[in-house]
Amino acid sequence: MASELVSHDNLYVGASVQTAVKILVVGHFGVGKTTFVGNISEIPPLRTEELITQASVGVDDLSSTPEKTTTTVAMDFGRLTLSESLVLYLFGTPGQERFKQLWEDLSLGALGALVLVDPERLDESFPVLDLVEQYGLPYTVAVNRFEGARSYSLEEIREALNLPDDTPVVPCDVRDQKSAADALITLVGHLHSRLD
Repeated sequence: MASELVSHDNLYVGASVQTAVKILVVGHFGVGKTTFVGNISEIPPLRTEELITQASVGVDDLSSTPEKTTTTVAMDFGRLTLSESLVLYLFGTPGQERFKQLWEDLSLGALGALVLVDPERLDESFPVLDLVEQYGLPYTVAVNRFEGARSYSLEEIREALNLPDDTPVVPCDVRDQKSAADALITLVGHLHSRLD
């Protein structure tokens, strides 16, 4: 595949990208998926954010995220080049149960998923993990760090979510580009190890 050298904020994409990989960025409502994709993407991200309206009262629980004013209604899309031969296409899914059909559509062709979790709302992660497993996607769990939240060890998170021993669990600050990239690199390493 040949193309011109492209620049975006001093990030360069070479002309010889050989492998494109579709990755889902999933998690429950308000866990930071849109922020993650926006901060890690080397291109301006595609966002389908809409204002939260009165129609969501009694449907979307905003008690843990009272300052949240928008929500993803279709998907977020971004791209990250990891090397001259590997580019990731990131698809952030909506977090609400009513978008389950969209998740199924987005999972087609995906090689894996990065599951974002909020350690203060782990119970909301179980339906997400169920969907990822239902669609047969290998995954890595990224524990988003929120200001002022209680800190838990990664082993405590693994145990609370009842994760298999071979599922990577990593810390992540979705606002920090390096931290987000490290989580994705862990996922790619996990996917690669499953090929051996």
